[in-house]
Amino acid sequence: MTTAALIALAEQGHHWGGFDGPGFFWPIFPIVWFVLIAGGIITAIVLSRRRHNLAPRREAEAALATRFAAGEIGEDEYRSRRAVLRDKT
Repeated sequence: MTTAALIALAEQGHHWGGFDGPGFFWPIFPIVWFVLIAGGIITAIVLSRRRHNLAPRREAEAALATRFAAGEIGEDEYRSRRAVLRDKT
């Protein structure tokens, strides 16, 4: 369409071929995208920190399991030390 045709349509009360522009709800879509992206980033950060914080305990449990498997410690000592490692206080 030419500029003159668009001007003629506007003067007739037709805005851009019947399109009156975005509705009142248009801010909802950017907000939804922002919330989804921010939620994904926050979830990734929380899971990463949780995995990082649990790494030393996992290493200690692995070392303890190795000592138990090698016969250096007995079952009772293994269970008691593992319980101490898993204590969340």
